Amino acid sequence: MLDILYQDQWLVAVNKPAGLLVHRSIIDRHETRFAMQMLRDQIGQHVYPVHRLDKPTSGVLLFALNSDTARKMNALFADRETEKEYLAVVRGYVDEQGVIDYPLKEELDKKSDRKATQDKEAQDAVTEYQRLATVELPHAVGRYQTARYSLVQLKPRTGRRHQLRRHLKHLFHPIVGDTTHGDGKQNTFFREQFDCHRLLLAAVTLGFIHPETGDSLEIHAPLSKDFSEIVISLGWSEVAAGFTD
Repeated sequence: MLDILYQDQWLVAVNKPAGLLVHRSIIDRHETRFAMQMLRDQIGQHVYPVHRLDKPTSGVLLFALNSDTARKMNALFADRETEKEYLAVVRGYVDEQGVIDYPLKEELDKKSDRKATQDKEAQDAVTEYQRLATVELPHAVGRYQTARYSLVQLKPRTGRRHQLRRHLKHLFHPIVGDTTHGDGKQNTFFREQFDCHRLLLAAVTLGFIHPETGDSLEIHAPLSKDFSEIVISLGWSEVAAGFTD
């Protein structure tokens, strides 16, 4: 069963586990479990996805319970009237805070985007970040004798595909566990040292004005057990406490 974070007569939010697709996709035809179908069966009614989370990302995933509310929520996301906050473990020591303003070309999939325009110009993409903690481990990974990592809070101001993963790669601070935009040596180290087999990126907060009630709503997702254990192993227990149950 999915962990329900919030539910009313119009909306329902769950804490999506890493590795779970939001809905069926021709990209992953072999998958048999999807958040949309699981939630529908769990609450006994149809649900409408209003935004997306990458398959390897965990955290707050919101659905509408009717098509009209879904349309209104889609408009909020499209108009950038939502506040999203993520937590990530990245390679190296990032600056204490900053803004990544780096346009991204649309990433197209060979199967699902065959008919899409292939030569679109790069779209604006902006991410704010703040470093929460750092650690240096006495292990040689790659060309360095020690391994440094940062725990980072990320706030995307736009919603491009794989934006956070691509922006952190642009900074040369890739997210640990990213098999597409990350550092293979770091990923291997985390698998061997911490038994980590996931992307260390989690959507921890989603805020917006409720489209039906007008109330300000902020939904929080605690870090999953596997993510929390990594954070604690890196010595960031106090910081992590604010993102767990």
